[in-house]
Amino acid sequence: MATPTPLSRLFTVVLAGVLAGLVLAVAALPGNLLLGFAAKAALGNYAALPDALRTPATPQRSYLYANDGKTLITTFYDVNRTDVALTEIAPVMRQAIVAAEDRRFYDHGGVDLRGMLRAVVSNVTEGTGQGGSTLTMQYVRNVLKTDPSRTAEERAAATEPTIGRKLQEIRYANALEQRLGKDEILNRYLNIAYFGSGAYGVAAASQRYFSKAPADLTLAEAALLAGLVQSPEAYSPIDGDVDAALERRGYVLDSMVETGAITADQAAEARAEKLTLDPSEQANGCAATTSGRDGWGFFCDYLRRWWVAQPEFGDTVEEREQALRRGGYRVVTTLDPQTQATAQRQATGIYGYDNPRAVPIAAVEPGTGRVLAMAVNRHYSLDSNPDGQVNYPNTVNPLISGGAGVAGYQAGSTFKLFTMLAALESGRTLSTGFDAPSRLPTRYAAEGEGSCDGRWCPANANPEWMDGYRMMWDGFGRSVNTYFVWLAEQVGPEKVVEMAQRLGITFRAESDADFAENDAADWGAFTLGVAATTPLDLANAYATVAAEGTYCSPLPVVSVTAPDGQRLPVGEPNCREVLDPDVARAATDAARCPVGQQSAFGQCNGGTATAVNRILDGRPVAGKTGSSDQAATESFVGYTPQVAIAGIAANPDDPTDSVGAAVQARVIDAVARIIGTAVEGQPAQAFTPPSRELVGTPRRPVERDPLPDPRRTPDNPLSDFRRWLQNRG
Repeated sequence: MATPTPLSRLFTVVLAGVLAGLVLAVAALPGNLLLGFAAKAALGNYAALPDALRTPATPQRSYLYANDGKTLITTFYDVNRTDVALTEIAPVMRQAIVAAEDRRFYDHGGVDLRGMLRAVVSNVTEGTGQGGSTLTMQYVRNVLKTDPSRTAEERAAATEPTIGRKLQEIRYANALEQRLGKDEILNRYLNIAYFGSGAYGVAAASQRYFSKAPADLTLAEAALLAGLVQSPEAYSPIDGDVDAALERRGYVLDSMVETGAITADQAAEARAEKLTLDPSEQANGCAATTSGRDGWGFFCDYLRRWWVAQPEFGDTVEEREQALRRGGYRVVTTLDPQTQATAQRQATGIYGYDNPRAVPIAAVEPGTGRVLAMAVNRHYSLDSNPDGQVNYPNTVNPLISGGAGVAGYQAGSTFKLFTMLAALESGRTLSTGFDAPSRLPTRYAAEGEGSCDGRWCPANANPEWMDGYRMMWDGFGRSVNTYFVWLAEQVGPEKVVEMAQRLGITFRAESDADFAENDAADWGAFTLGVAATTPLDLANAYATVAAEGTYCSPLPVVSVTAPDGQRLPVGEPNCREVLDPDVARAATDAARCPVGQQSAFGQCNGGTATAVNRILDGRPVAGKTGSSDQAATESFVGYTPQVAIAGIAANPDDPTDSVGAAVQARVIDAVARIIGTAVEGQPAQAFTPPSRELVGTPRRPVERDPLPDPRRTPDNPLSDFRRWLQNRG
């Protein structure tokens, strides 16, 4: 029990005189006059009450759930508390708190003068620390000292040992009792009282000490919690004195017997129970996501950055951040636990956590923009790293979504999609043909390696397999550089750049942004994926094509619900048509070629990711590989009508560290398997073929892919695999 200080003893002596005079004055008033005065004073005081007392706005933690609405990702809070209805609190808990703190709660009108005088006399004569405050008065004090709308000085004044503060508390308590029922006051009190160990309110306390809901508390557990309120830190069995906590529990049980809430036998049985704690820490923030779910922190961080950009949560970033930590929201996110688990397993299967190279992966739902998964072989953690390891195994940098200094990674030939779309939109057809040479002199000035007589002169990675007459189908399927550089010249590189931006590609690197704004017409290499991007941007761009030209802003939430049950106007997809549907369908028809499937018009004759068709057992799928110069990065994007997934192998800290060509097969395999998880249980959906208008007239018969899938030639895997690698894009 807390020992009274000299100041508090002096305060109680003075207060005793004030209260004694108040009691005598009240006793001298005629009954009718007293009633009229009380009613008038109460009504006047209620109108003058602070907003926080009339309409509680106490801080509560916000909960983030996966898209099933049940799997908890984490919580955000400044104060660890969550409001619950009185019906969600065990009756023994309600009875215990009344017995421990205010036995005459249901008999007084907010102020118990007899109880206060008894406490004052005990404090002065015996040196005890009795407070004499009713539950209603304690509730007033708790609200005023935690009200986020008040200044720090005003909150501090709510607990100052002054007569003025105590009299104000009395007035406020009396006004509340005139307007609110006892059960409402008790409910509010139980939701704001501090129970120690960081737990505010009975819901947080039940979880903190016993890992259960307040409705499930036993008599012994309820008595223990009720006993903590008087001196939370001293009595807390986690942070304080277990023996003191048990002694206080016994006091509460005896008080419950005296109030008639329980029998003496029930009290004896509860007192004999051994204290069995099941403490749980309440996760707070993205770095505290549940153990074993490393990738979840990156998704959580993306959601937090999305949140602070939404005007619905406040006028400033600071207000929005505070809303997340104090607003008590229930946020159902778009994260799919199964897809996320597979993505994380695949990412860490390619590179371990302690590898400087990384494979960030993002999954997006076409037609909604909902982000289903974000994975990378890193721990989302603020923990330090070994010397020389800047970004691994721990980091909180947005390696998957970009921002905060992360510009992204070159995605190579995946950008050829934007050239194909720009060409189709300009009136060209899938049958647009070109005799692609091994090297193509262009009109763009260049010096050094890769130039021919002062002009940029790109080459095909495997002339034997790529050179020759190509149309969009096999140009895309075989990833023929010279075909797409030529096609971009015909359309205009600036239109290719604009197409990429239209589909959500953001230029975060200063040099890329400058090129896009000032030199797009001469950015011939753009079609080969020299601009930095992120898996999230790339997946969402391909999702736009999967959705037949409907672009949706990436979205991390399904719904946001306030504590009063009101659903906020956020979480709805923000979509618009950015491509003619027929153009998108035509691009998809060509994108069937890289993954080993056939276009609707039979024009696929080779692909750089044919293993995808086998992994997905023939399910309709499209996609594109990408390899940047010298295999510095290796990428793959795959999509069905239900999901689009992108993965990029890169070294986030050292762009000069080439990941090597061999890893591309593993990235392809990983993305395909994540697609399999994402669409599991969903019916296979066919892609809609484009109109004949965008097909044109093919100029050659269908050829067959002359190269075997390395995974299907176990008799001579090494030579076949090398041959396959030569033909990748």
